[in-house]
Order: sequence, then structure tokens, then C-alpha cells
Amino acid sequence: DVSPECDCHAYNDVPIVPNVGMFASFDPVALDAACADAINAQPANPGSLIADDHDHTHDHFSAMHPDTNWRAAVEHGDAIGLGSAEYELVKI
Repeated sequence: DVSPECDCHAYNDVPIVPNVGMFASFDPVALDAACADAINAQPANPGSLIADDHDHTHDHFSAMHPDTNWRAAVEHGDAIGLGSAEYELVKI
């Protein structure tokens, strides 16, 4: 489940989206990009902190934390050669 806050918080709320499963990759940038895309493709969970925020065009992370640019980590990792933001999703 995708909790609205970091796992380090002592309290959390209803997950913002349904469980999207498990992902694995040798490329950490592709892994982050694929996970973010899968999460953003999900509908918001009823009762979650973003459930009533219909203006966020399925960017759940920005809806939850508008002052945080989550894409910066993917873009920077790609730019410094840590991995690639391009990926092929293989479902098994």
C-alpha cells in the first residue's frame, strides 16, 4: 500500500492508492520511474487524504506533497548516469 507519508512517520493514514504489487530491476532509476507511473495510474483510495482532490491529473505524489518535486530524483539519476528513466514493464 502507498501510504501518504514516509514510513518514518509515527502515524499514517489510509493508503492513497490500492496496492500496485511488487517491482524489481537492476536499474534503480527505471525502477523508481515504473513504480511512480504505476501509482499515478491508480484511482485514489476512498477516504484517503487525496480522495477529494480531483484537480491533480493523476499526479498523486504532487497532490499529497505539492512542495516536493518527486520527479527531480528520477531526472537527476538519469542525468548522472545512475540509470535510465526509460523502462519496459514485464508482468509475470
